[in-house]
Amino acid sequence: MSVDTSLPVLSPKDFASDQEIRWCPRCGDYSILAQMKKVLPTLGIPKEKFVFVSGIGCSSRFPYYMDTYGMHSIHGRAPAVATGVKLANPDLQVWVITGDGDSLSIGGNHFMHVLRRNVDVKVILFNNQIYGLTKGQYSPTSPTGTKTKSTPFGSVDRPLNPLSVAIGARATFAARSVDVDIKHLCSVLERAASHKGTAFVEVYQDCNVFNSGAFAFASKKGEKEENVIYLEHGKPLIFGKDRDKGIRLNSHDQPEVVELGKGVTEDDLLFHDEKSEDMNLAFLLASMRYPEMPEPMGVFRCVEQPTYNEAVYNQVESTIEKNGAGDLESLFNTGDTWTV
Repeated sequence: MSVDTSLPVLSPKDFASDQEIRWCPRCGDYSILAQMKKVLPTLGIPKEKFVFVSGIGCSSRFPYYMDTYGMHSIHGRAPAVATGVKLANPDLQVWVITGDGDSLSIGGNHFMHVLRRNVDVKVILFNNQIYGLTKGQYSPTSPTGTKTKSTPFGSVDRPLNPLSVAIGARATFAARSVDVDIKHLCSVLERAASHKGTAFVEVYQDCNVFNSGAFAFASKKGEKEENVIYLEHGKPLIFGKDRDKGIRLNSHDQPEVVELGKGVTEDDLLFHDEKSEDMNLAFLLASMRYPEMPEPMGVFRCVEQPTYNEAVYNQVESTIEKNGAGDLESLFNTGDTWTV
């Protein structure tokens, strides 16, 4: 008798849990959740192979709303928990859901190390430039001068740039999208899911209660075309409603905006190369910030490197082959021991 081993056809509804979604009305988190539910059925992975791990914050309620395995873990420590999950069961696809406060403040250490190790997990950072769950304090990504309950006269801090931090930690995949740019966000999540290694995605997410409109420049139709560059591998950096503007490097190798057709052709522009092992281009793109420059959206960097989990398993296998299976009792009594 033949056995049907084909995977069941899944839909977004199959990934919706029975839990009431408790985000504020019009919160950008709803859109990110919806796009994730659209993407997962397309990956050809059994539903029971997905795990969502979160820290603390508005975004970190995400695992409750996904009908998959998941863990609402400790503040800032989701990358550490996710690393353990992946090492314990490498067949799982593990997603980390975090926010700008959770990952870049108390969790900055764990965030940096999961990226540099290249653990095969996917990290989605919801960046709303505010602490929403605790009712509106400034966060590590809040712009200088931001007035909040904890900075009534304006923040004097210089904000962190999540993509610059990720690229500095040598992330093998780094990307950015916007919560309401549905088609673009889906494509970026699909790219992240298919990447082997740590895939980092920053999502500009509107907190309409405590920081409404922070990313209108990148989401509002009729305006975003002049403020955003959509990155495409191997293609020149062109933007504008009429696609008549571009980015080239000046004599100091710094990006500048130029108009096409006024002595400038596409060949004069900067071309995107997401596969470059040299991180300078990715850094340069991450440094382009509105309003001084149009902000890039899409995949900044996508390179292949050995993963942490593969390295760990290879080391274990080679050690067993060389020395045999380990003996925990012998290990405890090896080296300097004392009887008290």
